[in-house]
Amino acid sequence: MRGKLGFGAGLVMAVLLVGSAVVWQNQARAKVSEAAALPEVKAILTSAPLVPPPVDRPGNARVIVNLETTEVKGVLADGVQYTFWTFGGTVPGPFVRVRVGDAVQIRLKNGAKSMHPHSIDLHAVTGPGGGAAVTQLGPGQEGSFEFKALNPGLYVYHCATPSVPEHIANGMYGLILVEPEKGLPRVDREYYVMQGEFYTKGKTLAPGLQVIDPAKLSAERPEYVVFNGKMGALMGDGAVKASVGETVRLFVGNGGPNLISSFHVIGGILDTVYTEGAMGGSAPARNVQTTLIPAGGAAVVELKAAVPGRFLLVDHSIVRAMEKGALGVLEVAGAEQPDIFKTIVPGTHGTGGH
Repeated sequence: MRGKLGFGAGLVMAVLLVGSAVVWQNQARAKVSEAAALPEVKAILTSAPLVPPPVDRPGNARVIVNLETTEVKGVLADGVQYTFWTFGGTVPGPFVRVRVGDAVQIRLKNGAKSMHPHSIDLHAVTGPGGGAAVTQLGPGQEGSFEFKALNPGLYVYHCATPSVPEHIANGMYGLILVEPEKGLPRVDREYYVMQGEFYTKGKTLAPGLQVIDPAKLSAERPEYVVFNGKMGALMGDGAVKASVGETVRLFVGNGGPNLISSFHVIGGILDTVYTEGAMGGSAPARNVQTTLIPAGGAAVVELKAAVPGRFLLVDHSIVRAMEKGALGVLEVAGAEQPDIFKTIVPGTHGTGGH
């Protein structure tokens, strides 16, 4: 009897296993078929401080992201040049904007004139090396992979070719936003700001073409800590702008490779902060003075431009702002708002910070 029972149970189990395999295979085929049926769209890529428009299409898509790594000579500060290693010729690299559930296809080319191999690791990827395991490309080579955007949030991408610190320190980083299914609340202005460090042989502001100093990189002692790839990128004609009454959203990243950023707007309160770029879980933080952004991390911050004036964007490890370059400007235009702020007796010495 036990033999018959054992045989019967084994038969039942075999049937169940076969049935489960069939169901699993059918589900897998359905997912492949569903993915194959996605409409294909080309990603809108923007250079800092510009941000692509919100994702307004009705459903998911296969988003094609074309990136090229290049090594280009550019300006690090007035009178100071540097050979940047880049995604798309800019530091930071292009801003990528997709929606959760999208199939994102990364097509990476290493420029033919590059002197070094390059790759890409996107922190939004669930897969080997964030994509870096399959995109180690020599000069002139091309590679591609596709990932499903599973988790909403703001994520860093960077080169992950040895020496990884050197590739990042030369400017190879950027941001990818994976919007929640229903998108982010609409605001009046959106900007892209990304902090990074440069470790030059010459001291800060030493003129001429500078090269990387590996000893300073290892010791985590940068000569420059800047927004958007150079001193003054967000000042003068590069300042970001708003009008009184508008809400400004800043997508703030920290390429590192080493330092934590203490991001602060002098004269403004961060009304909303998506800490470390996290979305889709707990509610964002409110009324934040300064937010920490780790190396290889990001945050989304929002503030209302309540009064006119010149508001400084800084890393509040303040020497970095005042001596090494982590300084930008938000210019707010509009009528004075004396109910919120008014001058009674002006000072006459300097411009002041806080």
